[in-house]
Order: sequence, then structure tokens, then C-alpha cells
Amino acid sequence: MSGHSKWATIKHKKGALDAKRGKTFTRIIKEISIAAKGGGDPDGNPRLRTAILAAKAENMPQENIKRAIQRGTGELEGVNYEEIKFEGYGPGGVAIIVDVTTDNRNRAVSEIRHAFAKNGGNLGESGSVRFLFAKKGIIAVEKSGAGEDQLMDIVLEHGGEDLRDEGDTWEILTDPASYEAVFNAVKAAGIPTVMSEVTMVASTYTKLEGTAASQMIRLLEALEDCDDTQNVYSNFDMDAEQMEQAAG
Repeated sequence: MSGHSKWATIKHKKGALDAKRGKTFTRIIKEISIAAKGGGDPDGNPRLRTAILAAKAENMPQENIKRAIQRGTGELEGVNYEEIKFEGYGPGGVAIIVDVTTDNRNRAVSEIRHAFAKNGGNLGESGSVRFLFAKKGIIAVEKSGAGEDQLMDIVLEHGGEDLRDEGDTWEILTDPASYEAVFNAVKAAGIPTVMSEVTMVASTYTKLEGTAASQMIRLLEALEDCDDTQNVYSNFDMDAEQMEQAAG
């Protein structure tokens, strides 16, 4: 599992995202609205369907989801958002991708550039690191919540790619097209998830230690805290103990 995926799982387990619940809702609402531009029916719009799954996983009220869709389809007046993808490098040469959705390009560029520069990173050219990542679905499950055989049956029956042992959790890996089926099968089996999302998974990882590791966490948090940031992906890895301390 990449450091980014570990970081997301640790924060969910510690409830560290609760204080950012408003930002989480805003991020998902933006994604639903943009996805709905491709059609308001989730049955015929995979991106919208995935965004709605993310909203439900965060217990977003159905009315909020409905309004976000209507803003995307034009039934309700909404903000005209632009999607921008930034690529760059963090401490130790870690590859980073930042997805931004904004109604103010200049503000977004300024904030992202400042976050990189202040925390030991730098922006790269378009395409400089994207080739290192592939879109995948990840579903993390506490080992106390399900056995390996039960999860492997779900993976095999519903089109999952892999089941990985990540210490105190199992990690199910899927391609984006199979994510919904596997996620629903896990839920139908009554298995609680620690973290589930469609994300970008790196093909190689860069191990960080000491100062570089701490600096990477600060950079990651600074990028996530930017108002327009939707997602941050990276290929860093570090010891779980140091990551737990940072999350605490």
C-alpha cells in the first residue's frame, strides 16, 4: 500500500477527518456537480455513480446529492467550475498529483504553488509524473471485521483484482469499472470498511525517513487544505509508526 493510502486509512480510523467534514462535503458536491454535466442519470454515467457512492459513504443527505446533480445538469443555478491537474515533486523526489476544481484559476494556481514551495516541493510540467499512476478502487477492511477467505470470495466473484495484507487491515484492489460491484458486495456482507475510494495508485514508491518523511506529511496536509483541492495522490511510503505520530 502506498503511503498516501496508508495516510488516508489512518486518518479515517482516528476520526481525524471529522474536523474537515464540511470540506469533505464541499469536495464531493463539486465532484457530483461536474460529473452530472455528463448526464444526471447515474445508471448511464459511471463518474456520477462513483461520486454518489462517495457521498453516501460520508452519510451525505440525499437532498444535498439531488441539488448537486441539478446544479450540474443546469436545473438549478450553480458555479461554473474548472478542473485543473497539477503535477510535481515532494521531498526525496516523491511524485505528486493534485486534482483541483475551482471557480478561480489564478487563486488555485497561487495556493498550490505556495504549498509546494513552502514545504520542500516544486511543481513540474504536465505529464511529468502522471505516467507513474493508474486509477484503481481501494477498499480497506479491518482484519477483525472479516476473514481472508470471505474477502477473497468477494474479490473473485465480483471482479476485484487483488487482496493485500496490510498489517491490521485487508486492502481490496479493483479496477474502476468493478469498484462499485465489489464495494456493494462488501457492504451487503455486513463488513464495515475503514476507507474506500477510487484513487490513483502508483506503480513504484519512494521510501522516506526522518526529516523528509515529516516534511512530506506537512506538504500533503498543506495541499489537502487548499480550498480548491479535490484529491492529492503521491507515491511516498514511510514507516507506519511515524505516520501514526503525524496523524495524532
